[in-house]
Amino acid sequence: MNSENAGHSPPCSNGVIGIGIDLVDNARMQAVLERWGSAFKRRVFRDSERQYCDGKSEPWRHYAGRFAVKEAVSKAFGTGIGTHIGWLDIEVRRDKASGAPSVRLSDRASALAASRGVSDIIVSLSHTRNYSVAQALLDGSQR
Repeated sequence: MNSENAGHSPPCSNGVIGIGIDLVDNARMQAVLERWGSAFKRRVFRDSERQYCDGKSEPWRHYAGRFAVKEAVSKAFGTGIGTHIGWLDIEVRRDKASGAPSVRLSDRASALAASRGVSDIIVSLSHTRNYSVAQALLDGSQR
C-alpha cells in the first residue's frame, strides 16, 4: 500500500477507519540516538529514512518526527507496534516537490490494511524546537 497522494480531498466521515496521534520529545530522541546509535536506527528506521535524517543538521528532530508517524499509524490501526505491525513495516517518505509526508507499508502491513478495508493512509507531521508530533488517519472510502 502506498499513500503518497498528497492534495486529495479529505475522506467522508463514514470512510474513517482509525486515527492515531503521537508526540515525541526531541531531546529524548537525541539521548536515545547518543546512547544506542546505529543499533537503534537499524531496528526502527529503514535505510531511506536513516539516509534522510542523517543528512540533516539536527538529525534527532527528523528521527523523532518519523518515530511519531510510525507510532501514530500503529495507533490508528489499534495495534501499536508489536505483533501486527513492526517499526520497519512503516516507511515514512517525503514528497520531493511539496515536502508532504506519506507512508509506505511493507507487504505484511499492507495485508493488515487490506483486511481492514484501508484504502489510504493520510499523515501529518510537525516539528518545534522541543517536540515532534504526527497524526495518521486510515481512510476506507473508495475513490
